[in-house]
Amino acid sequence: MKIVVIGGTGLIGSKLVAKLGEHGHEAVAAAPNTGVNTLTGEGLAEVLEGAQVVVDVSNSPSFERAAVLKFFETSTGNLLAAEKAAGVGHHVAVSIVGTERMPENGYFAAKIAQEQLIEKSGVPFSLVHSTQFFEFARGIADEATVDGKVHIAPVLFQPIAGDDVAQAVGRTAVGTPLNGRVEIAGPQQYRMDEFFRKALAAWGDTREVVTDPHARYFGSEVTERSLVPLDDQAVLGTVTYRDWLDRSGSGK
Repeated sequence: MKIVVIGGTGLIGSKLVAKLGEHGHEAVAAAPNTGVNTLTGEGLAEVLEGAQVVVDVSNSPSFERAAVLKFFETSTGNLLAAEKAAGVGHHVAVSIVGTERMPENGYFAAKIAQEQLIEKSGVPFSLVHSTQFFEFARGIADEATVDGKVHIAPVLFQPIAGDDVAQAVGRTAVGTPLNGRVEIAGPQQYRMDEFFRKALAAWGDTREVVTDPHARYFGSEVTERSLVPLDDQAVLGTVTYRDWLDRSGSGK
């Protein structure tokens, strides 16, 4: 099966291309550095020729509200139009658990807009809603730092390893289109403030983690279950954060 991975040279995309290739699929990494640009349309027709599935794991270079919205609307619109022309039978996109619960967040609002375009496109689709990646934990801590202290709300948090994300997305890509969504999350649920206390300690980071009920997550206040699946139907990964740290060397 020919599967084109938009954003295929990035964190999740590169893992996904490798996993699909290991299972005998023709996985093609498509990104600006491979001559495919979804914002301009460059290379789309050529790379989609003969493709059965397209997986979109691309991301906006800017998280500014207007810029990220323009990115996802333009990129997704061009991609879906090219898929229709090429006869692609399955569009898979990665989104975020809880997007609809924080529409005031500019990035989440842009992902909602992206999903709406996909749902209305007429192309059979599957949406994979993921919790936060282990790989982004340091970035979350940095974003939450005020005057040298990391302010984190005491809400539920269930991050997942990038390898588990790639595996779940790969399984979805080779399956029948859901015309709906599946949620994926890590194997362990934490209080977010306690997770970051343990994580910073593991990193050897001396910043104090402050439990702050009004701490913002990339500009938005979060409630108890803003960032985790609401039911027990989510597909859970198998890699724990401790195991991920040991494998990646990120705790050193």
